[in-house]
Amino acid sequence: MICWINPFSGLAGDMLLAALIDAGAPVDRIREAIGSTGLTGWELSAERVTTHGLAAVRVRVEVSDTATERPAGRLVDMVSRVRPRPVSVLAAAALTAISEVEGRLHGVDPHEVHLHELGGHDAVVDIVGIAAALHHLGVTEVVCGPLPLGVGRTRSAHGIIPVPAPATLELLRGAVVTGTDIPGETVTPTAAAVLSAVAARYEPLPPAVLGRTGYGAGTRTLGDRPNVCAVTVAEGVPAGRESVALLETNLDDVTGETLAHVVHRVLEAGALDAWVTPAVMKKGRPAHVLHCLCHPGLADSVQELMSAETGTLGIRRSDISRSVLPRHTEVVDVRGAAVRVKHGPYRVKAEHDDVAAAAARLGLSLREVAELAAAAAAREEDGS
Repeated sequence: MICWINPFSGLAGDMLLAALIDAGAPVDRIREAIGSTGLTGWELSAERVTTHGLAAVRVRVEVSDTATERPAGRLVDMVSRVRPRPVSVLAAAALTAISEVEGRLHGVDPHEVHLHELGGHDAVVDIVGIAAALHHLGVTEVVCGPLPLGVGRTRSAHGIIPVPAPATLELLRGAVVTGTDIPGETVTPTAAAVLSAVAARYEPLPPAVLGRTGYGAGTRTLGDRPNVCAVTVAEGVPAGRESVALLETNLDDVTGETLAHVVHRVLEAGALDAWVTPAVMKKGRPAHVLHCLCHPGLADSVQELMSAETGTLGIRRSDISRSVLPRHTEVVDVRGAAVRVKHGPYRVKAEHDDVAAAAARLGLSLREVAELAAAAAAREEDGS
């Protein structure tokens, strides 16, 4: 199943959790998963609200615990107790992402980073709740629309900071965003960490059969729009054909470093694939051909990016079709490191960037980490 997120006015952890509940995720199973962490002194409730004429669900977390902060390492240990295993792996990956970013920003050990939101209750409830909701809805892929970023400043435990918050910007690396005139924080670190942990894709929804849509309301009231995000659960269409645009340009005055940079940029912008092939142009000049494959709706923006980065004076466009096989991505645990693994009909492959990061952290070779990730994915498939 695909979870399609429309962050109309922003995205926070509680908004995403509320939208998933409105889309059919069972509240009792979510509470059960949160309770299995050992966290005490909390109560989760969901209520129906109407904002700017749109009905939605809003979640509330009431905290009676007296702890005002807990180290991230302790929170990661707590969420690692959750069962089923896919829920704990996803939750641990999101919390680890937050702690590593906060650790880099503040110059402290990630395990010693303190989360100040009522002792970490909000972070644990939202993250474990979202992970459990996605699991019980059978979601294997997450596709998200461009994230609207607000303006101004906000108050944190460290004082007044700019919006978007530094931690949010770090966690959103690789995400597709758009600027807005909405004052204040519109995307929270918790939401950004969850999107990173689930390997969300920022691209148009692939062919799918739409199911139920849920709306999650935030706590703020906006003057001109409902402060909600929408989540639609959809069943992906198995192997089939889809229309795509192929953009190509010949380049004889661009360096290899620039070509590598352009490939990276267009993939970040939502291109399905990008590659470079050598060529010989007129008068025997050595050159390269830059190829970019994307959905038709992104063709204009990808073409503009190619032109801006390379200085080319012309780009060829071909509208073609391609066969698409079913695939899904999951996050597995490799000795405490989160690694994304892509499943296709005929093979399983770990994401290279995650493998490289885990290898550096664990002192292992790329091959060893890739094999451990594949083995972990196989155990998940077997349900063990």
